[in-house]
Amino acid sequence: MPPSRSPRPFTAIAVVTAVLLATTGCGLFQDTSAQDTATAFLAAWSAGDDRGAAALTDDAESAGELLGATREELAPEKVVATLGQVRTAADVASASIDVTWHLGPERTWRYLTEMELRPAPDTEQGWQVHWAPTVVHPELAAGQQLALRTVTPSPAPVVGRDGAPLLSATTVVAVLLDRLAAGDLPAVTGALAQALSPFDAQITQASIAEGAARTPDGRAYTVAVLRETDYASVKDAIHHLPGVRFTTSERLLAPDADFGRQVLTGVRAEVAAQLEGVPGWSILVVDGSGSTVRTLVEQEPRSGTTVTIGMDRSIQAAAEDAVEPVAQQAMLVAVSASTGELLAVAQNPAADASGPLALTGRYPPGSTFKVVTAAAAMTEDDVTIGTPLPCPPATVIGGREVPNAGGFGLGTVPLRTAFARSCNTTFAQLAVDLEPGALPATALRFGIGADYAIPGITTITGAVPTATEQVLRAENGFGQGEVLASPFGVALAAATVARGAPVVPQLIRDRPTEVRVPAPAPDAAVLEQLRPMMRAVVTEGTASALAGLGEVYGKTGTAEFTNDGSAHGWFMGYRGDVAFAVLVVDGASSAPAVGVAERFLGAFG
Repeated sequence: MPPSRSPRPFTAIAVVTAVLLATTGCGLFQDTSAQDTATAFLAAWSAGDDRGAAALTDDAESAGELLGATREELAPEKVVATLGQVRTAADVASASIDVTWHLGPERTWRYLTEMELRPAPDTEQGWQVHWAPTVVHPELAAGQQLALRTVTPSPAPVVGRDGAPLLSATTVVAVLLDRLAAGDLPAVTGALAQALSPFDAQITQASIAEGAARTPDGRAYTVAVLRETDYASVKDAIHHLPGVRFTTSERLLAPDADFGRQVLTGVRAEVAAQLEGVPGWSILVVDGSGSTVRTLVEQEPRSGTTVTIGMDRSIQAAAEDAVEPVAQQAMLVAVSASTGELLAVAQNPAADASGPLALTGRYPPGSTFKVVTAAAAMTEDDVTIGTPLPCPPATVIGGREVPNAGGFGLGTVPLRTAFARSCNTTFAQLAVDLEPGALPATALRFGIGADYAIPGITTITGAVPTATEQVLRAENGFGQGEVLASPFGVALAAATVARGAPVVPQLIRDRPTEVRVPAPAPDAAVLEQLRPMMRAVVTEGTASALAGLGEVYGKTGTAEFTNDGSAHGWFMGYRGDVAFAVLVVDGASSAPAVGVAERFLGAFG
């Protein structure tokens, strides 16, 4: 048996070999000291500590300037710089770097670069990053830096159900004031107010001065944003003013400033991301003058997509023209009976000043509510369109006198006639004869009391409380008492009669309405009797002014809201697929509302 061999010579050779490889720097092993410096540099850079990173280089001033300028220009959400392999050769080390810039949604830029490390002159300091612009990016040279450029696509339009644009990209001019450059500030603010107040009454000399005073030094206060055509009309008056400058951009605007204001503002906010698309962006190498040397990465902009809503431009225009001449607050809501699409929401300036009253205002609906009372009586008490009922000039219920408007009386007449002529006395008694819960339950079948979450707008239909007292039930029966409804809710009631089923309102296509409190289906046989009654209102009753405007169905309403007899005026009805409600606040009678309906129906076929 041969003698065993000792392993010692091999062990010694392995140790010597390892020492030689480490000291000769052949690149098979990492240099721990250089790696520590590289790791510290990248950690500081990633953390946003550009000065700390620069301090680890052999040219802290130049490194700090470029690192800081790059971060300021690219404005990243974060930078992630990770260390790859570190190799050494004699007194030089090189490190691979993987850099990822997170520049915002859908903007990520990743690339590889390298940096060189050298021993510091003072050997106690270890290694330093040998500074060069290529540390930031491999294609960056001295005197150059990175620049981010964005390209914003024109926003997509919002169109109506007929494809007509309701919101479209429109050139606007921003009027900006730098108070520090204005010189005689009172003179400049006075001239601006005189020129711009016709476009917005809230623009005054005081408001401009206050806004400019609140704006930090070096920044300009936005006095107004004008359509290009409006700017052109005042350019000569303001363009020469010291400290005033102008910028041009695009905004999604309606055909005119007031068109569809109570709906389109909410629609624009709801679908902004879909309309705006995704801006394009690119990273450039630029020289000291800002001129492009080369493009490093580029992403083309992606246009937004068109949004369709149920509004009909011609019907909206007709509604706005119809309410415009009214001195009091006036509003009109129109709904497609077949689809529930919100065709029009119009308010005159007096109403606009108080917000979206047509959608959320709550008012006593007056005799328009007799549609509900009649339906409840037909359902609960077997009353029919031809049932003879008393219509005295006045009646007393529970000690409360209920008169007809103007004190008229008809004697005993069919329900159809009492409805067409709007007999309060008849409907007060019908309501008294009902169970306390009958009116609230029937109102809900017509959409009053239902609740909907419609993307883009807030709506209220109304409320009908249960009335156990006879007097309150009588008052509720002709739309006074504690019954409240919005024009939106009354329009849904008209649409329900026209369609023969509950109508779920819709505004933005592909963004369905959430039904929170549904409206149960009304009795079809009841609706068959209601329709000729509503037609009689127009052919022989209180809305005869509309008789020549086609096959119009409707109901007028006068709703007192103070003890001195002040009253709102209403009209609800439909023609074809267009169901609508009109309210004139403090209109004294239904006549102004019928006048609005007449102008509205006369403006479209």
